[in-house]
Amino acid sequence: MASKTALVTGASRGIGRGIAIELARAGCRVAINYAGNAQAAGEALALVKAAGGDGFTVQGDVASAEDRARVIAEVVEKFGRLDLLVNNAGVAPNVRADLLEAGEESFDRLYAINLKGPYFLTQLAAKQMLQQEPDAEGFRGRIVNITSISVYTASINRGDYCMVKAGLAMMTKLFAERLANDGINVYELRPGVIATDMTGGVKEKYDKLILHDERGITPIRRWGKPEDVGRAVRAIAEDRFPFSTGAVFDIDGGFHLQRL
Repeated sequence: MASKTALVTGASRGIGRGIAIELARAGCRVAINYAGNAQAAGEALALVKAAGGDGFTVQGDVASAEDRARVIAEVVEKFGRLDLLVNNAGVAPNVRADLLEAGEESFDRLYAINLKGPYFLTQLAAKQMLQQEPDAEGFRGRIVNITSISVYTASINRGDYCMVKAGLAMMTKLFAERLANDGINVYELRPGVIATDMTGGVKEKYDKLILHDERGITPIRRWGKPEDVGRAVRAIAEDRFPFSTGAVFDIDGGFHLQRL
C-alpha cells in the first residue's frame, strides 16, 4: 500500500477525515482536499501522519472547473500518480424547504457541489489513471463515490439533496461501465446516519429514532461513525473487491433492510 496515492475530497472534517485516516493506516499517501477550512485540513493531515501515512493538503472547490484541474495536477506533481479518488465532498441544504416552496438557489448549489463537481472530477481522474501503467493484476485505479441513504429515502423537506445523491448513484454505474475494461473499478458507498458536524443539528431527533424508539430505525442501535465509512474505503483501496465494479456498499446500520 505504501506506493498508493489517494485523493479524498472534503477530507478536512467528518466522513472525509475518517476516510483519510483509515487510508493512512493502510499506508496510503493521502491528498486532503478542502474548500475553505485550512485549519481543519491541517488537523486532518496531522492525524493522517500520526496514523502512519504521508500526505498533504490541497485547497480546491469541486464546483469550480479551474480548481478541479489544479487539484488533480497538484496530486500528480506531488506523488507522481493517482490510484484512488474518493468523491466525498458534499453539502446539505442551507435551508430545508418543502417541495412546493423550495427555491432554485439551493438546488443549483447542491447540484454544482454534490453532483456536477464529482462528475467532472471523476472524468479528470480517470484520464490521469488511464495514462498510468497498470499494476500486476491489470488495475490502473479505483474510484469511490460517497452517496447516502437519501439515494432512495424520500425527504420532502430536502428534495434537492435527495435528487443529487440519486444522480451520484447513477454516475457510479455509468463510470463503472465505461472504465471496467480499462482497469478502473468504481464503487458506491451509502452511509446512513453518521455522527458529523452535518448531523449535529439533528442529534436529538436521531438519538430518539435510533436509540430510544422501541425498535429503532436501524437494527444496529447506534450512530454511525466516520471510521465506519473509512474502513469500507480502506478495504477497496486494499483491493479486497477486485471482481466487483458498480457495487453498492450500505454503511447504514441495516437501515436499508426495510423491516416490517
